[in-house]
Amino acid sequence: MHWIYLTIAICAEVAGTSALKASDGFTRVLPSVVVVISYGLAFVMLSQALRVFDLAVAYAIWSGAGIAAIALVGLWVYGQKLDLAGIIGIGMIVGGIVVVQLFSNSTD
Repeated sequence: MHWIYLTIAICAEVAGTSALKASDGFTRVLPSVVVVISYGLAFVMLSQALRVFDLAVAYAIWSGAGIAAIALVGLWVYGQKLDLAGIIGIGMIVGGIVVVQLFSNSTD
């Protein structure tokens, strides 16, 4: 169940961050409401995942997966571009998540 909580936390954080861009500095009501609800849900779900996961590992997975997902949202939804350094950096973050998943006993 802790993996489900962490996955929901990641998805909610990505939704909230995407809506944050759409809120235009909190000048648009609907995206602003989505930001507040999404971040609230993200933190509640992350807190539930932390009942099982080590703090550092959960936060690394949550933030790293969120960074990679937001980069894709920025590319697809907002037409933002990543240069080679950005792609390599995000690839390294994803690689770090894979290493934690495959080799760390902290995620059991």
